[in-house]
Amino acid sequence: MRGIDLHTHSNCSDGTYSVKELIDYAHEKNLAAIALTDHDTVIGLDEAIDYTGKTYSDIEFIPGIEFSTVNEGKDVHVVGLYIDHHNEEFQRRLQAFADSRRERNEKMCRKLTEEAGLPISYDELLEAFPNAVITRAHYAKLMLDKGYVNSRQEVFDKYIGDHCKYYVPRENITPEDAIELILLAGGVPILAHPILYHMSDEKLEALVVRLIDAGLKGIEAIYSTYEPAEERQIRNLAHKYDLLISGGSDFHGANKPKIDLGVGYGKMFIPEELLTDIKNARER
Repeated sequence: MRGIDLHTHSNCSDGTYSVKELIDYAHEKNLAAIALTDHDTVIGLDEAIDYTGKTYSDIEFIPGIEFSTVNEGKDVHVVGLYIDHHNEEFQRRLQAFADSRRERNEKMCRKLTEEAGLPISYDELLEAFPNAVITRAHYAKLMLDKGYVNSRQEVFDKYIGDHCKYYVPRENITPEDAIELILLAGGVPILAHPILYHMSDEKLEALVVRLIDAGLKGIEAIYSTYEPAEERQIRNLAHKYDLLISGGSDFHGANKPKIDLGVGYGKMFIPEELLTDIKNARER
């Protein structure tokens, strides 16, 4: 049985591989299927669909997205698989999120320039990273290239980490908002890497129950950073609430250099048989 990877990123958000490089690498790794789930954008999906269809007959490409949402003041991510990214209402609401993100980035650039004395403009970020959804990873790369800092980590520690003076929080999109949008686009909403939220077991279960009421269909029970006990915990949670099992490496290329496509830190394996239930969920 071949493996799959249902959580990956390209340079259309905060990964470093181009769409074509990512698909080529999936072929090199002998993956049966790959989902592109860039943060809050579908910019790369048409290229990925076209390139995979023309180049590889042995890889299934799955159009996806990863929404960055906020729950009780903390990040919670929701992955959408098999989305119809051309759905007009989906596109309209996604554009509204993009407009909000632009306003937030322009404000953060002004704070860095005027208050921190580190001149940086939003246009400069767009020029340096064309066709990408600008994230704080892009700020870190540009600020390092401009000689403002000695490392990417310094950017987050001193300037735009969550609790830093020059950080501007993004508009709060709830997990329920993301689930609603994914369902609108005919996709399958998956709660991404729940262990990373560092919730108590009780709080995590309460969140899962709440999101099931909103239409959640699955949960990432297989993920790069999970210890065996953590994977068992999420599998048991999925079984208790009849949720689909999903999994992914969260591959970002050089931005997460120790995480490899399809295998995470080396031992992760996501069997292609999981796709059958996920595909069936689209039709329910």
